[in-house]
Amino acid sequence: MKKFSQLALPYIVWAVLMLVLPMGLIAVYSVMKQGNSIVTFSFTLEHYVKFFTDPDFLLILWRSLLIAIKTTIICLLIGYPVAYFIARSKEKIQNILILCITIPMWINMLVRTYAWIGLLSEGGFIQQILSFIGLGDKELLYTEGAVLLGMVYNFLPFMILQIQTSLSKMDNSLLEASSDLGATPVQTFRRVTLPLSIPGVINGITLVFLPAVSSFFIPKLLGGGQYFLIGNLIENQFITVGEWNFGSAISMIMAVIMMLLMMAVRKVEIHNQGGKEV
Repeated sequence: MKKFSQLALPYIVWAVLMLVLPMGLIAVYSVMKQGNSIVTFSFTLEHYVKFFTDPDFLLILWRSLLIAIKTTIICLLIGYPVAYFIARSKEKIQNILILCITIPMWINMLVRTYAWIGLLSEGGFIQQILSFIGLGDKELLYTEGAVLLGMVYNFLPFMILQIQTSLSKMDNSLLEASSDLGATPVQTFRRVTLPLSIPGVINGITLVFLPAVSSFFIPKLLGGGQYFLIGNLIENQFITVGEWNFGSAISMIMAVIMMLLMMAVRKVEIHNQGGKEV
């Protein structure tokens, strides 16, 4: 036990310096009056009141949650069939398909998002294709659709890989037993495959929703500043406006929302496992 504690010490120190301390400072700044320092600390909840009493800020929060939900649903609808196909392929083909999905992730997310600007811009490749098939010259860039497309593109691999991992770990003898008992492929999927893949689905939803709801550079690049989300609001308060206290309060509100969502997801996962904490 002592040896284990010694080995864990560097990780504990790293967690305190990189996670606990910054979050602690943000929490302190969020309840400190604007212009005060740590030395001249003066407690206030005015920044939280300011956020919850301003309909514009609440609208931004709602818009962020809504686009994160849309992103998660689209990633799930696309990701599950893809993950199912990969999991049911031969091992060599599985490796190739997983490599195809992960290769884009080797490139920085910012660079990948920049690439969509050229594709969606006026006269770009996608607009030329739409014009060729008779859909006309539609504005693609700097719209909600462009932001949603960028989020789905960037976060879809997280959904696919989580579900594929869950499906690959499934005991194939259960599928054979279901078939031997007279179940149709649809019944086997509904009663065996889908329930056993729920942990992967839950992990995928978590890994997609949490970064999507707080993303700031995707809406900034593909939304052109016209589609303002909560991540952009936080960035704006820290970098442009200089109201660190208000920005810290918004950050704490988002942290609480994310923790509540993670707790809800965890309860769903425990319920799916039969109500036993593992």
